[in-house]
Amino acid sequence: MAVEGPFLAAVIARLTDPTFNLAAHGVAVAFAILIEAPVIMIMSASTALVEDAHSFRKLRNFTHGLNAIVTAVMVIVLIPPVFELVVHQLIGLPDEVARLTHVALLILLPWPGVIGYRRFYQGLLIRSGRTRLVAYGTIIRLATMGAMGFGLYLVGSVPGAYVGAAALSAGVCIEALASRVMAHRTVRRLLDGPEHMAPDAHPLSLRGITTFYYPLALTSLLGLAVQPMLTFFMGRAVLPVVSLAVYPVVHALSFIFRAAGLSYQETSIALLGKRHEHAPELWRFALVLGLSASAGLAAIALTPLADLWYQTVSGLEPNLAGYALVPTMVLIPLPAMSVFLSFQRSLLVKAHYTSPITTATILEVLGIATGFMVFGVWLDIVGVTAAFSAFVLGRVLSNVYLLPPCLKVWRDRARPETRTSEHGVEDETAATQDA
Repeated sequence: MAVEGPFLAAVIARLTDPTFNLAAHGVAVAFAILIEAPVIMIMSASTALVEDAHSFRKLRNFTHGLNAIVTAVMVIVLIPPVFELVVHQLIGLPDEVARLTHVALLILLPWPGVIGYRRFYQGLLIRSGRTRLVAYGTIIRLATMGAMGFGLYLVGSVPGAYVGAAALSAGVCIEALASRVMAHRTVRRLLDGPEHMAPDAHPLSLRGITTFYYPLALTSLLGLAVQPMLTFFMGRAVLPVVSLAVYPVVHALSFIFRAAGLSYQETSIALLGKRHEHAPELWRFALVLGLSASAGLAAIALTPLADLWYQTVSGLEPNLAGYALVPTMVLIPLPAMSVFLSFQRSLLVKAHYTSPITTATILEVLGIATGFMVFGVWLDIVGVTAAFSAFVLGRVLSNVYLLPPCLKVWRDRARPETRTSEHGVEDETAATQDA
């Protein structure tokens, strides 16, 4: 999935008016990602909660309702008066960038709901151990996106921002359909099995799902609000158009190395075991994976490979490529921190102790906002460099905050008679019932 960003940036950079179109593409994707935020953690919820026919139906209905809500929000944002208020008065985009962004966002209208639908069924595949099918779905998505993007590139007359949006929309729609088809056997097994896995257990309810999922949805909303927030800041910082154009290209490169960290959360949830008994092995793997990912980004950022990537592969003009170098160096620690954050979250989600995740994300967002004020406003650093510096600062705060609750869950795994509840206290009755 991380290949999408660099591929589309390279296509857009080779079409007419690359600076305006790269900026519009980045803003449109930022909006779409923010609106889809509440459905992002559906994969984690599906992996953690679906055990039988009853829980499958309940979470499926919950997902459909959530998908309808985020799609409605997307429609509201696209209403011209609302869009004008946001992009001109709040963000302050130039007219040309705003015009391109509006059409690109319209093309991305299916994006939020389709992603929620897809992630629900991917969670079922992960829970059933069929992770290879998730990879097949991603290959289908990339092939569709590549065909659409390359086909519109050959047309030549379609603005780059529209090309990027059309490629993304086509890719996620086809992948969602493929995920549903590939999950058919898993779904059939759930529906043909017992209505409740444990007859004496409390059945999963809408209220229970909401209590479990609300902190995760809020976490995603806050976390994914970062990109629109940084877009807003960069629009008022030093070299705004240059920063908005370079931001999605640098972000796409870093995402290649951060992607392993994103997928590691669901991996850990699926493999930790009932009492987190496999936590030590998963932590050692996370350590190797995180350090390797950061080393990979450093190998590009600190060598002539950076010029090769940004000018030859991404197609940036030399002046734009120059502004990408320092932000890339700033981001070197981020892949490792992303892996560690995913491992920390997996411990807490598996323990049904999700509230610290939300608090950590709030601290991260506040750290990013404060950091940008320091770097971008007080120190007058170029907007894109200030943005990524603030991003790293916020992630450090998040990682540090989650250490105490994660250590608590880690210690509890050695005591099978207790477990950590949502409020961080020992729940011996629930543990006895589980036994």
